[in-house]
Amino acid sequence: MNESFTGQEPGTPLASRPPEPVSQPQAVRVALPALVPMATYVILGFTVLVYLLQMASVAVFGYAVYQIDWLEVYGARFNQAIRMGELWRFITPVFLHGSVAHIFFNMYALFSIGSFLERHFGHKRFLVLYFLGAFSGNVFSFLLTGENGYSVGASTAVFGLIAAEVIFFYQNRKLFGGQAKQAITNAVFIIAINLFIGLTPGIDNWGHVGGLLGGAMFAWFASPRWAITGISPDFRLEDQRELRETVVGASMVIIVFGALAAWAMFLK
Repeated sequence: MNESFTGQEPGTPLASRPPEPVSQPQAVRVALPALVPMATYVILGFTVLVYLLQMASVAVFGYAVYQIDWLEVYGARFNQAIRMGELWRFITPVFLHGSVAHIFFNMYALFSIGSFLERHFGHKRFLVLYFLGAFSGNVFSFLLTGENGYSVGASTAVFGLIAAEVIFFYQNRKLFGGQAKQAITNAVFIIAINLFIGLTPGIDNWGHVGGLLGGAMFAWFASPRWAITGISPDFRLEDQRELRETVVGASMVIIVFGALAAWAMFLK
């Protein structure tokens, strides 16, 4: 009778066979997007222009009331004015600032974080993120501050950017490796320090929290999900995120915070 064998040779212990080679992940170099962050520059320039107009209005007409200039009168987040139907005040405070130090730190943060994020998010997605952060921050502040609540500043939008940075690195942590962990740690530290500083009287901390929530909500659905494609050495990054996911993220922020605003205006 003929016999046949598969696998090990007769007389060779199974454990003595050489192990099959295991492929190890290889580090590759891929160029990051080289997009010029024009939206960041335009927002920064326009915000600085608005502040110059604020100072000019004070120089020409004086303060309107209680150290508040005329642009603030028509654009700041005044809760009483919002209850009267001036809904643009959920957005316009992002362009107004109360002092040189106030605008300097906000614009520095916008330049530092916004330049990076816009290169990954693209112009349109970045603009949506920025203004959704402003909207959600001002809605949250409107909801949780008193009848005479008032605030100005881009920090609502900036906190939205910081939250989006955390989400971006978390969702792409396999691609960025240790850099993602370091970036998330730094961002969380910045958030914690600024929220602690925000406990100081006169700082709209609820606006910061709202900006964080809105930015994180949008970024969870809309943040780029990079994948490395191509053949060595011509690797490239490809965004796997679909447009419908971005639309869902933006819609959720608008619906959730819009509903909170409506509840505060008509039912609270």
